[in-house]
Amino acid sequence: MRLIKFIILFLFLHSFAYADKNMKIGSKGKESEVSRVIKVVMYDNYYEPSSFQIKVGETIKFEVENAGMLVHEFNIANKMMHMKHQPEMLKMVENEILLADSIDKKKMQKMAKMDKAMGHSHSNSVLLEPKQKGEIIWKFDNAVNIEVACNVPGHYQVGMIAKVDIN
Repeated sequence: MRLIKFIILFLFLHSFAYADKNMKIGSKGKESEVSRVIKVVMYDNYYEPSSFQIKVGETIKFEVENAGMLVHEFNIANKMMHMKHQPEMLKMVENEILLADSIDKKKMQKMAKMDKAMGHSHSNSVLLEPKQKGEIIWKFDNAVNIEVACNVPGHYQVGMIAKVDIN
């Protein structure tokens, strides 16, 4: 009986380790470690550039500008993480925090006290109103299967995704 419990526990923990390996997207970078700066412009439902060439271990500073007429997000993640984040973004729309062309930051702060996901304060993401600029410093130290995407409802589905090639 103890052996069976041990085997079940081992398999359970091993499955988490395997899932975690596939979820690695890197980590928040330090300004002092930035090896280069990439300027990104978000238009309505596409990014310029539309793909990024990154070296393993590289720390990049992304300077992001929203040149579109809608709110957009620059989010570094893998597809599974984007899918998990999209319902949170939908909830922000349903609570009238996230509007087509603006973000109700007062309501966001208030809602974040009850639900941290409503705060949208992730080191791998920046959410910008039209004409706003933001930045992310990201270290691609253990990144696997990464893409940049906008998870504002409907934007991912229409292709607001940028490819990230890591070599």
